Amino acid sequence: MRMQMSTSHCTTIAAIAAFFLAASTSGHAAERLPPYKDDLFSTQNVLQTSDKGALDVIEYDEMRDINGRDQIPQKRAQQKYVSLGIRKQQSDETLQLGAQRLDVTRVGQSSGAAFAVIFIHGRNGDRRLGANDYSFGGNFNRLKNLVAGNGGVYYSPSVKGFDSDGVAAIEGLIRYVSKQSPGKPIILTCASMGSQLCWGVSRDPDSVKRLKGMVILSGVADPDFAKSSFFKAKLPLWFAHGSRDPVYAASDQQTLFEKLLTTGYPTHFTLYQTGNHGTPIRMIDWRRTLNWLLGS
Repeated sequence: MRMQMSTSHCTTIAAIAAFFLAASTSGHAAERLPPYKDDLFSTQNVLQTSDKGALDVIEYDEMRDINGRDQIPQKRAQQKYVSLGIRKQQSDETLQLGAQRLDVTRVGQSSGAAFAVIFIHGRNGDRRLGANDYSFGGNFNRLKNLVAGNGGVYYSPSVKGFDSDGVAAIEGLIRYVSKQSPGKPIILTCASMGSQLCWGVSRDPDSVKRLKGMVILSGVADPDFAKSSFFKAKLPLWFAHGSRDPVYAASDQQTLFEKLLTTGYPTHFTLYQTGNHGTPIRMIDWRRTLNWLLGS
């Protein structure tokens, strides 16, 4: 059982201070995000680790991780999992990105942010998915608090399609975010069909030079990823998938992960045993994932 307990008050204060010091003196958020509700989100049972810790298998139990966590299963997390004060930093905006207009929900300061996280939804989703405090066991609320609460900015856009126009919209958003906070790390995260946009962006050299890493949640595999600018830059890549995903097979992503690993590529794969398509969005430990990406 992996138990990541909160540090002492003094240690937490020191970690926060170190984070902002590093963010103000460097182009990279090198310090780690301090604990935030780790007792609720980070105490996950690790069934197996391999590849020197690059792959881990996490126990998933629907009765515990949905019914035991939600006030209304799959719709509303128990109150202890959410902290709504972060909504004071949240706003819905429409950005003019070249010829495209993009609806986004932004959480955190629009300019001068220490780092940025962009979340791309899957099919039939929109910006509300990544901004919903109560869905997916409150995991988006934790993400918003981890990012905006530590001087970062979080964007959840509404993409109209998963084609070249969708890729262009996210490339425009990356340029916009980079201009607002020059030189600061940007992490792109994509769920389900939205992963097609991550793979598309990975081919754009201009976007890649602005990115710090990517997260693929229950996504499709990209057999040509090794040809991308992202791969050539060796930026860190985190995969998360449910072993019983009926939409996109976990084995496809794991095969790509294993190929990358043989080349020494910085990558991590988390498999949620018995998890389904939406499990990684509910279960991913955002603090652990962001710390790994920011520190790589």
